[in-house]
Amino acid sequence: MQATILIVEDEPGIRDMIRLALEQKQFQVVTADSTVTAHEMLKTTHIDAALVDWMLPGANGIQLIKQLRKNEATSMLPIVMITAKTDDADISQGLDAGADDYITKPFSPRELVSRLNALLRRSNQFQDNSAKRLGDLLVDNLKHRVSVADTVVELGQIEFKLLAYLIQHPERVFSRSQLLDAVWGPHSDIEERTVDVHVLRLRKALKPVQHDSIIETVRGVGYRLMSKRTDPAK
Repeated sequence: MQATILIVEDEPGIRDMIRLALEQKQFQVVTADSTVTAHEMLKTTHIDAALVDWMLPGANGIQLIKQLRKNEATSMLPIVMITAKTDDADISQGLDAGADDYITKPFSPRELVSRLNALLRRSNQFQDNSAKRLGDLLVDNLKHRVSVADTVVELGQIEFKLLAYLIQHPERVFSRSQLLDAVWGPHSDIEERTVDVHVLRLRKALKPVQHDSIIETVRGVGYRLMSKRTDPAK
């Protein structure tokens, strides 16, 4: 069965262009012209991924994505943000809000379909609902929750995906480009230093539970999740 894609776009011409491109590739498509309509659609229809425009009437796309990430039912929904904003700060804002990918207008329907297919393939890596444990560290994909012993660790969407990917491969060293492909996907407009920023955020979130040292920097290569955390006092 083909995936069902929700298009949240208030401009009819762009919405119809995207819908036609997706239907030609045998996707099932539903559409919404506002965040209100999108929420109603998500309540009644199983959605596999969403394409969300930034500028929408009422609440904008950024607000919609943040709301979806806070909702347990849609916290892991693959989302591509579509916008005319091209500044690095805007791209960072979209990704930090919880978008998995970001495509700027004007774009080719072929590129959009390729990005969407890549995102759907990547999302399958995170469909394992079993909890992954490494010592005291527990990553629960179903509940979208990270805990150390009985303490819940609050993580952003990207930091959660990064940790969820690393815990599947303890002790394996990943380059920054490999982590970009696995967690963010192949972006032409995302630099490798983005990985460093989110690793820093992940370590900061794990520091209060004394697990920040579990993520090791391998000089000149990248990062790995260690099976045993190191004692910083030694």
